[in-house]
Amino acid sequence: MADRAPTVPLTTAPLPTVPLPAQSVSKSTSKPSSIPPASSLARFGDKIYGAVIFLASLSIFGIILWLFWQLTGASLPSIRHFGLSFVTGSEWDEVSSSYHVLPYIFGTLFSSAIALLLAVPVSIGAAIFLSELAPRWIRTPATFLIELLAAIPSVVYGLWGIFILIPFMKQFIVTPIVGSRLPHLPIIGELFKGQSAGYSMLAAGMILAIMVTPFITAVTRDILRAIPRSQREGSYALGATKWETISQVVIPYAKSGIIGAVILGLGRALGETMAVTMLIGNQPPNTPNGISLSVFQPGYTLASALANKFSEASPGLSTSALVEVGLVLFGVTIVVNGAARLLVFYTAKDVQGGK
Repeated sequence: MADRAPTVPLTTAPLPTVPLPAQSVSKSTSKPSSIPPASSLARFGDKIYGAVIFLASLSIFGIILWLFWQLTGASLPSIRHFGLSFVTGSEWDEVSSSYHVLPYIFGTLFSSAIALLLAVPVSIGAAIFLSELAPRWIRTPATFLIELLAAIPSVVYGLWGIFILIPFMKQFIVTPIVGSRLPHLPIIGELFKGQSAGYSMLAAGMILAIMVTPFITAVTRDILRAIPRSQREGSYALGATKWETISQVVIPYAKSGIIGAVILGLGRALGETMAVTMLIGNQPPNTPNGISLSVFQPGYTLASALANKFSEASPGLSTSALVEVGLVLFGVTIVVNGAARLLVFYTAKDVQGGK
């Protein structure tokens, strides 16, 4: 027999292991590094920062309460002497020490209403043009000019009104309307009865409209520019035209913000002093209660009454009554702005679907 080749027994000895380099270890199996805890000094700085911000927010309420306290304390003699009749009566007579401010309250609200009636359509139209329609070459300079109007001092507006606005109104607006049949119409004619001197509620309302237009326009433009572009693109995708997108998508979406811009203009109009004092005429209408619905009649506002009468007031009840005029103006501003803020709140809820 032929010789067989020797058989080699199979062994199951383990293979030598080769260590893998450290770079080949998967990162997913490595232990995540922990974020080092904030130092006690950093936490202490955060607490200080939060306390400072909290005190800054409370200071606004503190200033309002301090102002109310000071005005109330200085007007206590007038409050005790006249009571509620101070805001319901119509007579202001330094000789007989009889002081009442109902015509001044009416003049403040009436002139501000005229200003908003004239300014709001122009302001919203200008804001829509600048944000949606204007080409770039006109948008930037027009925006700059509108914002520049807000920086002009009110006395400059008043001087412009005396030398430019009043003669223009007297020649082209007041005299033709007073001489026409318009003042003799049954209801609307009450708005146009009066003299043709030019110094009137209409003049004050027009100068206020010019002054508040930059504020309303600038804020409304910023609000319209902040609307997401997807809102417009969605409207265009559904086949809407440019005007339909603006009127049915953009403006309803920004409705609460536009109302807020109007509130800003209203607050500016309520407290304006110098320009209104120079153009409103500073005398009550020739009516039994000192109130007239005619825009051509002169009048007073609370602010113009303070500007005209405070320098001539004698110490005592007269000065106390004028301080109470300031307190009434403060209260009117708080009430009007509070009601307007409620309107913004409910409008915003309506826009957000009742949330």
